[in-house]
Amino acid sequence: MPSRSSHIRSYVLRQGRISNAQQRCLDHLWPVYGIPYSQQPLYMGQVFGRDATRILEIGFGMGETTAAIAQAHPQNDYLALEVHTPGVGSLLKQIEEAGLKNIRIIQHDAVEVIRDMLTDSVLDGVHIFFPDPWHKARHNKRRLIQPAFVKQLAARIRVGGYIHVATDWQDYAEQVLEVLRSEPSLENDAVDYASRPAYRPLTKFEQRGLRLGHGVWDLIFRKKP
Repeated sequence: MPSRSSHIRSYVLRQGRISNAQQRCLDHLWPVYGIPYSQQPLYMGQVFGRDATRILEIGFGMGETTAAIAQAHPQNDYLALEVHTPGVGSLLKQIEEAGLKNIRIIQHDAVEVIRDMLTDSVLDGVHIFFPDPWHKARHNKRRLIQPAFVKQLAARIRVGGYIHVATDWQDYAEQVLEVLRSEPSLENDAVDYASRPAYRPLTKFEQRGLRLGHGVWDLIFRKKP
């Protein structure tokens, strides 16, 4: 029988420098906003203390986009996943500075969190912004967006809910489009690629890339009735 963690990882854990401010936030704010990984279902209403629109953010990096979206949409609750400690510390710092109450963080592999902690039809939306493209052909198998992952993720989304992926690698965008199209429970919001919705802010990296003529592709698929 294969191990429950035998899937191919879509990330490599890197040693990153943690600032004093990030470490302070990890020490003092993680008990408030952090959720330990568990092989038990997570009840979002209990975690956030209310019944609200629930969005899963996968791979939030240093957290600027997640914090900006959560601040602009206080009516929604955001469950944010990231494996890298400096990013977790950074988002905790932004939560404190902005006084955000609608973010909780799990520092663990997204595949295992979705499989073990989220029940069916619990999410209203999923954001996967600029996942690691693993651009070398021999590494493409490490890309997060694969058919088995999307099938499991789609099961966690309610009817009418959405998956939104954004990438600045065209060949990854083409793969994501193919994978999402092949999932029978999903339908495309656009013919191919969607316009960037207002809720997704432009990152500094993205703005620089656009000035240089680089492309960005947004894909938004919804759960069919």
